[in-house]
Amino acid sequence: MRAVLNIIALTIVFALAYLFFWPVPVEPVGWKAPVNLGYVGDFEINQKLKSFDKLTMGDMSGPEAAVQSPDGSLISATHEGWLMRWDDDQTVGVPFAEVGGRPLGIDFDAAGNLWIANAYTGLMKLSATGDLTTVVTEVDGVAVRYADDVAIAPNGKIYFSDASTRFAAADYDSTLAASLLDILEHSDNGRVIEYDPASNIARTVMSGLTFSNGVAADPAGQFILVAETGEYRVWKHWISGAQAGKSEVIIDNLPGFPDNVHLGKNGRYWIGITSPRSQILDDLAGEPFWRKVIQRLPEAMRPNVLPYGMVVAIDANGKVLENLQAPNGEAYATTGVAETDDYIYVTSLTAPFLARYNKHTLGMQ
Repeated sequence: MRAVLNIIALTIVFALAYLFFWPVPVEPVGWKAPVNLGYVGDFEINQKLKSFDKLTMGDMSGPEAAVQSPDGSLISATHEGWLMRWDDDQTVGVPFAEVGGRPLGIDFDAAGNLWIANAYTGLMKLSATGDLTTVVTEVDGVAVRYADDVAIAPNGKIYFSDASTRFAAADYDSTLAASLLDILEHSDNGRVIEYDPASNIARTVMSGLTFSNGVAADPAGQFILVAETGEYRVWKHWISGAQAGKSEVIIDNLPGFPDNVHLGKNGRYWIGITSPRSQILDDLAGEPFWRKVIQRLPEAMRPNVLPYGMVVAIDANGKVLENLQAPNGEAYATTGVAETDDYIYVTSLTAPFLARYNKHTLGMQ
Protein backbone atom coordinates (compact mmCIF):
# COMPACT_ATOMS: atom_id res chain seq x y z
CA MET A 1 0.00 0.00 0.00
CA ARG A 2 2.84 2.34 0.89
CA ALA A 3 4.48 1.69 -2.48
CA VAL A 4 1.28 2.61 -4.27
CA LEU A 5 0.98 5.83 -2.28
CA ASN A 6 4.59 6.67 -3.07
CA ILE A 7 3.95 6.17 -6.79
CA ILE A 8 0.87 8.40 -6.59
CA ALA A 9 2.80 11.07 -4.70
CA LEU A 10 5.66 11.01 -7.21
CA THR A 11 3.21 11.20 -10.09
CA ILE A 12 1.60 14.28 -8.55
CA VAL A 13 5.01 15.87 -7.94
CA PHE A 14 6.10 15.26 -11.54
CA ALA A 15 2.77 16.53 -12.89
CA LEU A 16 3.00 19.73 -10.86
CA ALA A 17 6.66 20.20 -11.80
CA TYR A 18 5.69 19.86 -15.47
CA LEU A 19 2.76 22.29 -15.21
CA PHE A 20 4.78 24.89 -13.32
CA PHE A 21 8.28 24.64 -14.80
CA TRP A 22 8.35 22.92 -18.22
CA PRO A 23 9.78 25.31 -20.85
CA VAL A 24 7.22 26.80 -23.26
CA PRO A 25 7.72 29.39 -26.02
CA VAL A 26 5.50 32.06 -24.46
CA GLU A 27 6.37 34.69 -21.84
CA PRO A 28 2.89 36.05 -21.03
CA VAL A 29 2.41 39.71 -20.19
CA GLY A 30 -0.35 40.90 -17.85
CA TRP A 31 -3.09 43.13 -19.25
CA LYS A 32 -6.65 44.14 -18.42
CA ALA A 33 -9.31 42.56 -20.62
CA PRO A 34 -12.54 44.52 -21.09
CA VAL A 35 -15.62 42.92 -19.58
CA ASN A 36 -17.21 40.70 -22.20
CA LEU A 37 -20.76 41.98 -22.70
CA GLY A 38 -21.54 39.13 -25.07
CA TYR A 39 -24.00 39.06 -27.95
CA VAL A 40 -26.19 42.01 -27.00
CA GLY A 41 -27.24 45.30 -28.58
CA ASP A 42 -25.58 45.71 -31.98
CA PHE A 43 -24.35 42.11 -31.69
CA GLU A 44 -27.64 40.42 -30.85
CA ILE A 45 -27.72 36.74 -31.84
CA ASN A 46 -29.38 35.94 -35.16
CA GLN A 47 -29.40 33.22 -37.83
CA LYS A 48 -28.63 35.34 -40.90
CA LEU A 49 -25.59 33.27 -41.91
CA LYS A 50 -27.37 29.95 -41.55
CA SER A 51 -28.32 29.36 -45.19
CA PHE A 52 -25.98 29.95 -48.11
CA ASP A 53 -24.78 28.74 -51.48
CA LYS A 54 -21.65 26.63 -51.08
CA LEU A 55 -18.75 27.41 -53.41
CA THR A 56 -16.61 24.30 -53.31
CA MET A 57 -12.81 24.05 -53.43
CA GLY A 58 -12.11 20.45 -54.42
CA ASP A 59 -9.51 19.02 -52.05
CA MET A 60 -8.44 22.46 -50.80
CA SER A 61 -9.60 24.49 -47.80
CA GLY A 62 -9.10 27.63 -45.78
CA PRO A 63 -10.32 30.48 -47.99
CA GLU A 64 -8.94 33.04 -45.53
CA ALA A 65 -9.61 35.97 -47.88
CA ALA A 66 -11.33 36.60 -51.19
CA VAL A 67 -11.44 39.50 -53.63
CA GLN A 68 -13.14 40.29 -56.92
CA SER A 69 -10.63 40.50 -59.77
CA PRO A 70 -10.70 43.22 -62.45
CA ASP A 71 -12.31 40.73 -64.87
CA GLY A 72 -15.16 40.07 -62.42
CA SER A 73 -14.13 36.60 -61.25
CA LEU A 74 -13.75 35.83 -57.57
CA ILE A 75 -10.28 34.98 -56.24
CA SER A 76 -9.53 33.25 -52.96
CA ALA A 77 -6.43 32.20 -51.05
CA THR A 78 -6.19 28.60 -49.84
CA HIS A 79 -4.50 26.77 -46.99
CA GLU A 80 -2.55 24.68 -49.49
CA GLY A 81 -0.71 27.69 -50.93
CA TRP A 82 -2.77 28.10 -54.10
CA LEU A 83 -5.01 30.83 -55.41
CA MET A 84 -8.44 29.70 -56.57
CA ARG A 85 -10.85 31.26 -59.06
CA TRP A 86 -14.61 31.12 -59.55
CA ASP A 87 -15.75 32.57 -62.90
CA ASP A 88 -19.15 34.09 -63.54
CA ASP A 89 -21.75 32.23 -61.48
CA GLN A 90 -19.78 28.98 -61.08
CA THR A 91 -19.83 27.19 -57.74
CA VAL A 92 -16.77 24.98 -58.31
CA GLY A 93 -13.42 26.69 -57.84
CA VAL A 94 -10.38 26.19 -60.08
CA PRO A 95 -6.82 26.53 -58.71
CA PHE A 96 -4.83 28.79 -61.04
CA ALA A 97 -1.62 29.92 -59.31
CA GLU A 98 0.59 28.26 -56.72
CA VAL A 99 2.28 30.83 -54.51
CA GLY A 100 3.50 28.49 -51.76
CA GLY A 101 3.45 29.07 -48.02
CA ARG A 102 0.14 30.26 -46.58
CA PRO A 103 -1.42 33.16 -48.50
CA LEU A 104 -3.78 35.11 -46.25
CA GLY A 105 -4.60 38.65 -47.43
CA ILE A 106 -5.03 39.46 -51.13
CA ASP A 107 -5.84 42.69 -53.00
CA PHE A 108 -5.57 44.02 -56.55
CA ASP A 109 -3.88 47.30 -57.45
CA ALA A 110 -4.97 49.60 -60.27
CA ALA A 111 -2.66 47.88 -62.76
CA GLY A 112 -4.19 44.46 -62.13
CA ASN A 113 -1.34 43.11 -59.99
CA LEU A 114 -2.43 40.88 -57.11
CA TRP A 115 -0.64 41.63 -53.84
CA ILE A 116 -0.46 38.77 -51.36
CA ALA A 117 0.25 38.79 -47.63
CA ASN A 118 1.85 35.35 -47.29
CA ALA A 119 2.27 34.34 -43.66
CA TYR A 120 5.28 32.15 -44.44
CA THR A 121 7.18 34.31 -46.92
CA GLY A 122 6.20 38.00 -46.60
CA LEU A 123 4.61 40.42 -49.06
CA MET A 124 4.34 38.97 -52.57
CA LYS A 125 3.16 40.25 -55.95
CA LEU A 126 1.55 38.24 -58.73
CA SER A 127 1.74 40.47 -61.79
CA ALA A 128 -1.04 40.81 -64.31
CA THR A 129 1.14 38.72 -66.65
CA GLY A 130 1.59 35.92 -64.11
CA ASP A 131 5.05 36.68 -62.71
CA LEU A 132 5.38 35.93 -58.97
CA THR A 133 7.89 37.79 -56.80
CA THR A 134 8.50 38.14 -53.08
CA VAL A 135 8.79 41.86 -52.45
CA VAL A 136 9.15 42.51 -48.69
CA THR A 137 10.68 40.11 -46.17
CA GLU A 138 12.24 42.57 -43.69
CA VAL A 139 11.30 46.03 -42.45
CA ASP A 140 13.28 48.29 -40.13
CA GLY A 141 15.77 45.51 -39.54
CA VAL A 142 13.09 43.06 -38.36
CA ALA A 143 12.01 40.06 -40.43
CA VAL A 144 8.40 39.88 -41.56
CA ARG A 145 7.35 36.73 -39.71
CA TYR A 146 3.58 36.66 -40.16
CA ALA A 147 2.27 38.75 -43.06
CA ASP A 148 -1.48 38.63 -42.55
CA ASP A 149 -3.66 41.06 -44.51
CA VAL A 150 -3.05 43.60 -47.25
CA ALA A 151 -4.83 46.61 -48.74
CA ILE A 152 -3.96 49.01 -51.55
CA ALA A 153 -4.45 52.73 -51.00
CA PRO A 154 -5.57 54.96 -53.91
CA ASN A 155 -2.05 56.42 -54.16
CA GLY A 156 -0.69 52.94 -54.91
CA LYS A 157 0.98 52.36 -51.56
CA ILE A 158 0.60 48.90 -50.03
CA TYR A 159 -0.40 48.46 -46.39
CA PHE A 160 -0.03 45.07 -44.76
CA SER A 161 0.00 43.66 -41.26
CA ASP A 162 2.84 41.68 -39.71
CA ALA A 163 0.70 40.01 -37.06
CA SER A 164 3.51 38.74 -34.86
CA THR A 165 7.22 39.46 -34.86
CA ARG A 166 7.58 36.88 -32.06
CA PHE A 167 5.88 33.81 -33.48
CA ALA A 168 6.56 33.06 -37.13
CA ALA A 169 3.80 31.08 -38.79
CA ALA A 170 6.39 29.08 -40.76
CA ASP A 171 8.20 28.03 -37.56
CA TYR A 172 5.08 26.26 -36.33
CA ASP A 173 3.93 25.14 -39.77
CA SER A 174 0.57 26.68 -38.88
CA THR A 175 -0.88 30.17 -38.89
CA LEU A 176 -3.40 29.13 -36.24
CA ALA A 177 -0.80 27.69 -33.86
CA ALA A 178 1.36 30.81 -34.10
CA SER A 179 -1.64 33.12 -33.60
CA LEU A 180 -2.77 31.25 -30.48
CA LEU A 181 0.72 31.61 -28.98
CA ASP A 182 0.86 35.33 -29.75
CA ILE A 183 -2.58 36.04 -28.30
CA LEU A 184 -1.84 33.97 -25.19
CA GLU A 185 1.44 35.81 -24.63
CA HIS A 186 -0.05 39.26 -25.33
CA SER A 187 3.33 40.97 -25.74
CA ASP A 188 2.09 43.65 -28.18
CA ASN A 189 4.61 42.91 -30.93
CA GLY A 190 2.39 43.19 -34.03
CA ARG A 191 2.80 45.99 -36.55
CA VAL A 192 1.45 47.49 -39.79
CA ILE A 193 3.81 48.21 -42.67
CA GLU A 194 3.58 50.65 -45.57
CA TYR A 195 5.34 49.67 -48.78
CA ASP A 196 5.77 52.16 -51.63
CA PRO A 197 6.32 50.32 -54.95
CA ALA A 198 7.51 53.56 -56.58
CA SER A 199 10.46 53.97 -54.20
CA ASN A 200 10.75 50.35 -53.06
CA ILE A 201 10.77 51.60 -49.45
CA ALA A 202 8.94 49.83 -46.64
CA ARG A 203 8.42 51.31 -43.20
CA THR A 204 6.47 50.55 -40.02
CA VAL A 205 3.49 52.89 -39.54
CA MET A 206 1.85 51.21 -36.53
CA SER A 207 3.41 49.04 -33.82
CA GLY A 208 2.71 47.74 -30.33
CA LEU A 209 -0.36 45.76 -31.43
CA THR A 210 -1.51 42.42 -30.08
CA PHE A 211 -1.79 40.34 -33.23
CA SER A 212 -2.36 43.00 -35.88
CA ASN A 213 -4.65 41.42 -38.43
CA GLY A 214 -7.11 42.85 -40.96
CA VAL A 215 -6.27 45.97 -42.98
CA ALA A 216 -8.65 47.98 -45.18
CA ALA A 217 -7.96 51.21 -47.07
CA ASP A 218 -10.31 54.17 -47.32
CA PRO A 219 -11.21 54.70 -51.00
CA ALA A 220 -10.53 58.43 -50.55
CA GLY A 221 -7.00 57.68 -49.34
CA GLN A 222 -7.30 59.30 -45.92
CA PHE A 223 -6.93 56.34 -43.56
CA ILE A 224 -6.64 52.62 -43.07
CA LEU A 225 -8.59 50.45 -40.64
CA VAL A 226 -6.69 47.79 -38.70
CA ALA A 227 -8.05 44.92 -36.61
CA GLU A 228 -6.19 44.18 -33.39
CA THR A 229 -7.28 40.61 -32.73
CA GLY A 230 -5.88 40.18 -29.22
CA GLU A 231 -7.57 43.34 -27.92
CA TYR A 232 -10.98 42.79 -29.60
CA ARG A 233 -10.89 46.14 -31.40
CA VAL A 234 -10.39 48.05 -34.67
CA TRP A 235 -8.17 51.08 -35.18
CA LYS A 236 -8.35 53.96 -37.64
CA HIS A 237 -4.88 55.12 -38.68
CA TRP A 238 -4.65 58.30 -40.74
CA ILE A 239 -2.31 58.12 -43.74
CA SER A 240 -2.85 61.60 -45.22
CA GLY A 241 -4.05 65.06 -44.29
CA ALA A 242 -3.57 67.03 -41.07
CA GLN A 243 -3.94 63.92 -38.87
CA ALA A 244 -1.49 61.75 -40.82
CA GLY A 245 0.33 59.36 -38.50
CA LYS A 246 -2.31 59.48 -35.76
CA SER A 247 -4.41 56.50 -34.68
CA GLU A 248 -7.65 56.04 -32.78
CA VAL A 249 -9.82 53.08 -31.77
CA ILE A 250 -13.21 53.27 -33.52
CA ILE A 251 -14.82 50.09 -32.16
CA ASP A 252 -13.76 47.95 -29.21
CA ASN A 253 -14.89 45.25 -26.80
CA LEU A 254 -16.11 43.06 -29.65
CA PRO A 255 -17.72 39.77 -28.56
CA GLY A 256 -15.11 37.73 -30.44
CA PHE A 257 -11.71 37.83 -32.11
CA PRO A 258 -11.71 40.19 -35.12
CA ASP A 259 -9.84 38.92 -38.15
CA ASN A 260 -9.87 40.52 -41.60
CA VAL A 261 -11.23 43.98 -42.35
CA HIS A 262 -12.36 44.45 -45.95
CA LEU A 263 -13.88 47.37 -47.80
CA GLY A 264 -17.40 46.63 -49.00
CA LYS A 265 -20.07 48.67 -50.78
CA ASN A 266 -21.98 51.78 -49.66
CA GLY A 267 -19.50 52.76 -46.96
CA ARG A 268 -19.32 49.33 -45.35
CA TYR A 269 -16.18 47.86 -43.82
CA TRP A 270 -16.61 44.17 -43.10
CA ILE A 271 -15.01 42.52 -40.07
CA GLY A 272 -14.81 38.77 -39.69
CA ILE A 273 -15.22 37.49 -36.12
CA THR A 274 -13.33 34.21 -36.23
CA SER A 275 -14.37 32.88 -32.83
CA PRO A 276 -16.14 33.93 -29.64
CA ARG A 277 -13.89 35.21 -26.88
CA SER A 278 -12.28 32.81 -24.43
CA GLN A 279 -13.56 33.35 -20.90
CA ILE A 280 -10.50 31.74 -19.35
CA LEU A 281 -8.14 34.03 -21.29
CA ASP A 282 -10.13 37.07 -20.19
CA ASP A 283 -10.24 35.88 -16.57
CA LEU A 284 -6.48 35.26 -16.55
CA ALA A 285 -5.52 38.40 -18.48
CA GLY A 286 -3.73 39.78 -15.43
CA GLU A 287 -2.20 36.42 -14.46
CA PRO A 288 0.85 35.71 -16.67
CA PHE A 289 1.92 32.72 -14.56
CA TRP A 290 -1.35 30.87 -15.03
CA ARG A 291 -1.46 31.64 -18.75
CA LYS A 292 1.93 29.98 -19.00
CA VAL A 293 0.48 26.96 -17.19
CA ILE A 294 -2.31 26.85 -19.80
CA GLN A 295 0.29 26.48 -22.56
CA ARG A 296 1.61 23.36 -20.81
CA LEU A 297 -1.79 21.65 -20.91
CA PRO A 298 -2.59 19.14 -23.66
CA GLU A 299 -3.55 20.93 -26.88
CA ALA A 300 -7.17 19.77 -26.62
CA MET A 301 -7.49 21.56 -23.26
CA ARG A 302 -6.15 24.93 -24.41
CA PRO A 303 -8.31 27.78 -25.79
CA ASN A 304 -8.97 27.39 -29.51
CA VAL A 305 -11.28 28.56 -32.28
CA LEU A 306 -14.92 27.69 -31.56
CA PRO A 307 -17.44 26.82 -34.33
CA TYR A 308 -19.42 30.07 -34.38
CA GLY A 309 -19.97 32.16 -37.51
CA MET A 310 -20.12 35.96 -37.36
CA VAL A 311 -19.35 38.96 -39.55
CA VAL A 312 -20.20 42.59 -38.91
CA ALA A 313 -20.08 45.70 -41.06
CA ILE A 314 -19.19 49.10 -39.66
CA ASP A 315 -18.90 52.57 -41.15
CA ALA A 316 -15.69 54.59 -41.12
CA ASN A 317 -16.43 55.81 -37.59
CA GLY A 318 -17.17 52.40 -36.09
CA LYS A 319 -20.97 52.44 -36.20
CA VAL A 320 -22.33 48.91 -36.65
CA LEU A 321 -24.29 48.65 -39.91
CA GLU A 322 -24.73 44.88 -40.26
CA ASN A 323 -24.57 41.94 -37.86
CA LEU A 324 -24.77 38.48 -39.44
CA GLN A 325 -24.37 35.30 -37.42
CA ALA A 326 -24.45 31.51 -37.53
CA PRO A 327 -24.44 30.49 -33.84
CA ASN A 328 -24.67 26.80 -34.70
CA GLY A 329 -21.67 26.93 -36.99
CA GLU A 330 -23.17 26.43 -40.45
CA ALA A 331 -20.56 29.01 -41.46
CA TYR A 332 -17.60 28.84 -39.10
CA ALA A 333 -14.14 30.21 -38.34
CA THR A 334 -15.35 33.26 -40.27
CA THR A 335 -12.50 35.57 -41.25
CA GLY A 336 -14.19 38.24 -43.37
CA VAL A 337 -16.31 39.20 -46.37
CA ALA A 338 -15.77 39.91 -50.04
CA GLU A 339 -18.68 42.01 -51.30
CA THR A 340 -19.82 42.41 -54.90
CA ASP A 341 -22.86 44.17 -56.33
CA ASP A 342 -25.11 41.15 -55.77
CA TYR A 343 -23.45 38.94 -53.15
CA ILE A 344 -21.36 38.76 -50.03
CA TYR A 345 -18.87 35.91 -49.78
CA VAL A 346 -17.96 34.90 -46.23
CA THR A 347 -14.42 33.58 -45.93
CA SER A 348 -13.10 31.09 -43.40
CA LEU A 349 -9.93 30.04 -41.64
CA THR A 350 -10.51 26.32 -42.15
CA ALA A 351 -13.70 25.58 -44.13
CA PRO A 352 -13.44 23.66 -47.46
CA PHE A 353 -15.83 26.13 -49.11
CA LEU A 354 -16.81 29.77 -49.52
CA ALA A 355 -20.26 30.73 -48.27
CA ARG A 356 -22.18 32.95 -50.73
CA TYR A 357 -25.20 35.04 -49.67
CA ASN A 358 -27.60 37.01 -51.85
CA LYS A 359 -27.61 40.61 -50.63
CA HIS A 360 -31.26 41.10 -51.62
CA THR A 361 -32.24 38.13 -49.45
CA LEU A 362 -30.33 39.67 -46.55
CA GLY A 363 -32.11 42.99 -47.10
CA MET A 364 -28.94 44.84 -48.08
CA GLN A 365 -28.43 47.49 -50.72
